[in-house]
Amino acid sequence: MPAPRDPAPPSRPAGDGGRQVPVSVWLAGQQQSRLQRRGRYVPASIAHPGKMLPALAAHAIATYTRPGELVLDPMCGIGTTLVEATHAGRDAVGIEYEPRWGFLAARNLRHATHQGATGHGAVLIGDSRQIAPALEAELAGGVALLLTSPPYGRTVHGQAKPTPGGGVTKWDHSYGRDKANLAHQNTGALLAGFTAILRGCLPLLRPGGTVVVTVRPWRHAGLLIDFPAAVLDAAIRAGYEPVQRCVALLAAVREGDLVARGSFFQLQQARAARAHGRPIHLAQHEDVLILRRPPEPPSGLAGHLAPRYRAGTPAAAVRRAA
Repeated sequence: MPAPRDPAPPSRPAGDGGRQVPVSVWLAGQQQSRLQRRGRYVPASIAHPGKMLPALAAHAIATYTRPGELVLDPMCGIGTTLVEATHAGRDAVGIEYEPRWGFLAARNLRHATHQGATGHGAVLIGDSRQIAPALEAELAGGVALLLTSPPYGRTVHGQAKPTPGGGVTKWDHSYGRDKANLAHQNTGALLAGFTAILRGCLPLLRPGGTVVVTVRPWRHAGLLIDFPAAVLDAAIRAGYEPVQRCVALLAAVREGDLVARGSFFQLQQARAARAHGRPIHLAQHEDVLILRRPPEPPSGLAGHLAPRYRAGTPAAAVRRAA
């Protein structure tokens, strides 16, 4: 049986025809991440170093889409967005640069189908900067929600275990060996690549369609780096309009208190800083950036208004881009 997921946080009515917008804080960490995935994803999924929380993806999908609509993740990893979309009766398309993760996403989609997911999913393997524009003929104007998370580049830590007298053993701490992967680039190149991906996806979204990007800050040399602000700027430069900036809690809420879920490296960094008199705290949230494609298409996109997507994408189809 799949592990139970967090209930969706309460929402308040918006002024656009009864649509709901989320409150500013999403409860994404009521369960540990491994419990959120247990039984719902194949065991090999744990190896990916930068997975989106299933509860976070499920809440975004439930809030910004209706059953039967199409969800896109241009950096889909192991397919969390796709799995949660198909379980919710939505269709989903994912693009993944690394074949290892793309094929794993397809396995997770097949697993979801066997568990009774009613939506259809497809995975494309290759560079989203080339694939997304090539999808215009099939999907232009048909995507209701783009839900994704950029890689954290050189700051990703993966799994770690301290060995007494032997330092720290790390594993599953790399997205892959291909140095062209944005995950291996410096922050400037990563942001430039992410901007290009979002720009290429713009015609695929319906006018007014929603973009949700999850991203967290990190620490470098003891300083908290506001990576979410840089990602928000990248999305605006790609042509999207900002709507809201939410917080997804990674900590659990128990009777009014927060139960922190810090990684080994977060705890190590905080302890080292406090030993030197700098009382830093654990980052226990992800920023959730909400944007939309402008309701009126930018100049030159008028011909893409009619949605061409039709439900029924073959479940767990995997194609390698040329």
